[in-house]
Amino acid sequence: MFDKILIANRGEIACRVIATCRRLGIATVAVYSDADRDARHVRLADEAFHIGPAPAAESYLRGEVLLAVAQRCGAQAIHPGYGFLSENAAFAEACTAAGVVFIGPPASAIRAMGDKSAAKALMHAAGVPLTPGYHGERQEPEFLRAQADAIGYPVLIKASAGGGGKGMRRVDRSEDFIAALASCQREAQSAFGNAHVLVEKYVERPRHIEIQVFADTQGNVVHLFERDCSVQRRHQKVLEEAPAPGMTEERRAAMGLAAVEAARAVGYVGAGTVEFIAGPQGDFYFMEMNTRLQVEHPVTECITGTDLVEWQLRVASGEPLPKQQADLRIHGHAIEARLYAEDADRGFLPSTGTLRHLRLPGGDGYVRVDAGVEEGDAITPYYDPMIAKLIVWDVDREAALRRMRTALADCEIAGVTTNVDFLARLIATPSFSGAKLDTALIEREQAALRAPDNAGDEGWMLAALASQRGTQAGLPDTCDPHSPWTQADGWRLGERAWIWRELEHRGRRRRVGLRRHGQAWEIALDDHRAHAQVASSATGLRVELGGRQWPLRAWNDGGRLHLFGLDGGQPWQIHDAIAEADQPPTEAGGLVAPMPGRVIALPASPGSRVQRGQPLVVLEAMKMEHSLNAPADGTLKAYRVREGELVAEGAALVEFEPD
Repeated sequence: MFDKILIANRGEIACRVIATCRRLGIATVAVYSDADRDARHVRLADEAFHIGPAPAAESYLRGEVLLAVAQRCGAQAIHPGYGFLSENAAFAEACTAAGVVFIGPPASAIRAMGDKSAAKALMHAAGVPLTPGYHGERQEPEFLRAQADAIGYPVLIKASAGGGGKGMRRVDRSEDFIAALASCQREAQSAFGNAHVLVEKYVERPRHIEIQVFADTQGNVVHLFERDCSVQRRHQKVLEEAPAPGMTEERRAAMGLAAVEAARAVGYVGAGTVEFIAGPQGDFYFMEMNTRLQVEHPVTECITGTDLVEWQLRVASGEPLPKQQADLRIHGHAIEARLYAEDADRGFLPSTGTLRHLRLPGGDGYVRVDAGVEEGDAITPYYDPMIAKLIVWDVDREAALRRMRTALADCEIAGVTTNVDFLARLIATPSFSGAKLDTALIEREQAALRAPDNAGDEGWMLAALASQRGTQAGLPDTCDPHSPWTQADGWRLGERAWIWRELEHRGRRRRVGLRRHGQAWEIALDDHRAHAQVASSATGLRVELGGRQWPLRAWNDGGRLHLFGLDGGQPWQIHDAIAEADQPPTEAGGLVAPMPGRVIALPASPGSRVQRGQPLVVLEAMKMEHSLNAPADGTLKAYRVREGELVAEGAALVEFEPD
């Protein structure tokens, strides 16, 4: 076993590897960019080295710098995590040449499976069923469109060199193909340094099922059963579970055997995932092989009782696999949800900022959290905006689903917009709860997944009460509970005064009045009057309102009030009329950047007429392209930015005059 390893990655996977190494007595070395100087993985590691500026191309993707650090600190091996250089054959070869163990498959296997077109040819020769498509070398746009026309729509354009949904688009019409192809190629070039794509038939209502494989240097290869990763948006996984609902033993055995043979065919070593598209009739097609550990590996660990990172370390040090196929069994059911800093109500736009408040569940043997951040850390525009992975396990799917509902309700995150409420709505849909899974589930359930337009009257009343109780955690101040100077209850001689709160939620603004009577509060909202009893609890407040008790957890962050566990998702804005009177007027008639990023395309012409929804600016942020469209029919008067320019959140991009 190794004495010291370098972790050539960041975030939750780096923290995960550090935890396993600590348990095994292995020293760890972290690397960090300018943006990650104070990151959690840096704080946890035994040593840490700076490797460059924030952009990945200038830091985490510089293999020669990583190797220099490994040699400088005496690390015997490099764990690449997932992403960055984990599937880079040249880096694996460079490690071998430098006498440093690459904790992953040999370069030949990465090269064989890393190019999707070459991998398809290899699988075809091995007799593995493939999705109909074009996997050749020609890349002329009109030629590829002709191939798509011949295959029949819908088709899927996919980056040949990558994964994770980047450089991938579904196309439903021939006339949309060229624009989608250009976008895919730009994204693929940016993410993987290779713009080559392939075109395949889009299988209607498919399930995305992947098989975890593991191989050692003694020729042993096993599979650790399947994961269902069908719930996706923009071809990126949102929920994963193991085992796959409805999987028969016969189909599991067939897919497992195909995955093992695929690994054997390329002389595989270490952890890998063979991904399949599965049709509704039981047919399945090879899609790709990811030659690394996957983000969703914890669900496999939960149902098999294994530590796959430990397996990686043992296999890389020359040990045989800890278990053979006959030793592996499925126990219970596990579900993973990816907690992202993103706004699901605005097309899943990434959100950046500081995690002002972070409380996550876990630690009871049923709920596990893999996180790369802590309270006070920043979500930057340079990397994937994942906050944490929330994993639950129980004896069967129904019980695991109940665990996930509770775990999501227990999440408290403030400072960035998150997808927590979206995930809660997603697992409650009939399609997911009933295990009617396919990759179009999110699109199919749009009505159920749409956030409510606004809260009911009770929500406004609860928000007003919470805004009155303390300044940070929504709890009463306790430094001197008897001092009149700590009482914000409207006391005055004679009748108590009304305290008025101007609140805004999901674009609606309302005025709520509060008046205290001992431990009770009188509430005025429009023409309604209500009374509430408020008491402190171990976790926040307990409010009795309208004959119902509400457990309320709140966080007031400088006028943005977060009510956790209450339907609504978006924070409540507390308006201060005096402070707002001093604010300068905002500029109208423009389009601003919803997040920091780089301008990569300006597809319209200044002075031209544009229609509502027409792309005006293409922004690259967090490794994805985001099209910013005209908000109405009108005239694009001028651009305020240039292609290639880095812009901050809120920066003016265009001058636009609506009709």
